[in-house]
Amino acid sequence: MRRIVESRVEKREAGTALLDWLQARFRYCDRGTWAAFIDEGRLKVGGERRDAAFVLSASDTVAFSPPGNLEPEVDTGYRILFRDEDLLVVDKPSSLPCHPGGRFFERTLWSLLKSGYGPTHIATRLDRETSGLVLIGRNPAAARRIQEAQEGGRIRKRYLVLVHGKVGWEEWTARGILVRDGNSVVRKKRAFIEGGEAGEAGPGEYCETAFAVAARAERFTLLEATLATGRTHQIRATLRSSGWPVVGDKLYGLDEGLFLRFAAGSLSAEDTELLRLGGQALHSASLSFDDAAGIPVTVSAPPPWSGELGGFGFAALPDDYYFSIESRSTSNTRMELAGMTSPAPWSP
Repeated sequence: MRRIVESRVEKREAGTALLDWLQARFRYCDRGTWAAFIDEGRLKVGGERRDAAFVLSASDTVAFSPPGNLEPEVDTGYRILFRDEDLLVVDKPSSLPCHPGGRFFERTLWSLLKSGYGPTHIATRLDRETSGLVLIGRNPAAARRIQEAQEGGRIRKRYLVLVHGKVGWEEWTARGILVRDGNSVVRKKRAFIEGGEAGEAGPGEYCETAFAVAARAERFTLLEATLATGRTHQIRATLRSSGWPVVGDKLYGLDEGLFLRFAAGSLSAEDTELLRLGGQALHSASLSFDDAAGIPVTVSAPPPWSGELGGFGFAALPDDYYFSIESRSTSNTRMELAGMTSPAPWSP
């Protein structure tokens, strides 16, 4: 069965030729590749084949039937850290998307889990290059319970994020709005504007993030982040707009040109050196929730880049972030997970 991906033409994009629209909006293929897909009949507008010069109108639906070899290689090495009859907690690697979208379908966490566990419901999704803990419902009833717990603030997540710069504060609660970054050529990039309160009318989405310093080095800071709201790119956009770019982040790091060159498959050796890490240094490190029996559980896992932090001038990873499960059913005793060992402490 052929997979079909549909996208809607926005009002501001009306009047654009089909090929120009594809090249500008979906940068994971170059212009020549999109032209070939059009010629092969893989693109339809309103259910009809169109040529490259066809002029799009607002609200047109463009359908794309991608070839099976379009998906790039990703790290599929996820780990199950917690499992009961209703829930899974997965440690997701950087580069693995949670859900199908764009050029990704089979190489997604959702698809990989489906082959082993049947249909699942990813409740606490992460951006593709964000690593770490994801809470998953194994059935519709569990998914509804997770959603209710999220809405009631009963699921708690802590992130670790490494940023450029040595911050001068110990704690900071960032309250403001997220809007489209008008200075960026990347459609999905967002900017954070500090100020405002929840429920206020106006443009953008209100967001709130609590940051605390976990460790400082000469030119970098390791932060803990806790979300009060769950907006797209919330942590990354807030930090970048406030002067602390995320290490290894192609979009919210030192230069968004890295993202454009990555999408075009043209990252240079100098780009790789500037990024310093293979993925962005944002990691979902701790997840607290109630299990199927209503017993509170906290799962923790270190970031995949913990072994490289010595090169940034840090001396030790906070002890809270090694592999562990804590539960009242085990008298809050910290447990090493079967078959896994905590990373050895590293030094500068």
